[in-house]
Amino acid sequence: MVSRIKHGDRERSEANSASRRREGFVSRIRKHDAGFTLIELMIVMAIIGVLATLAIPSFVGALKHAREAVLREDLHVLREAIDSYTMDKQKAPQTLDDLIQDGYLKSVPEDPMTHSKDTWVTDTSDSLHSLDQTDPGIDNVHSGSQDTGSDGQPYASW
Repeated sequence: MVSRIKHGDRERSEANSASRRREGFVSRIRKHDAGFTLIELMIVMAIIGVLATLAIPSFVGALKHAREAVLREDLHVLREAIDSYTMDKQKAPQTLDDLIQDGYLKSVPEDPMTHSKDTWVTDTSDSLHSLDQTDPGIDNVHSGSQDTGSDGQPYASW
């Protein structure tokens, strides 16, 4: 019976020793993994800065391209409405509001370059576009922006 107790004590002693070794190992790991060092944080910030430096010009270019696409579409819609009004009414509209009042447009679109509905520049002509047309009026519309597009032409000439 004495040998069993000694054998059991030895097993418990070995188990306690192994448990203490694991706890010591875990506490050493926790001490070293408590947080990030200043160098690690600076490296991460530098990487983020480089990525932002590369991404921002692409984003700005894509944003300009999208605004130009919206401008082209808005000009197309406005010009189609002016032409339809002129053919249907046998006279050109005097203002862009005429297109809204007679149902050719729901509202005047916002100029994507100036972010305003009031900056559209209309061309008024005294020439008549059809034999049936009785009154001259608006025959074209342009953006009120003074900026230059990606094609080198000012937006006001589109």
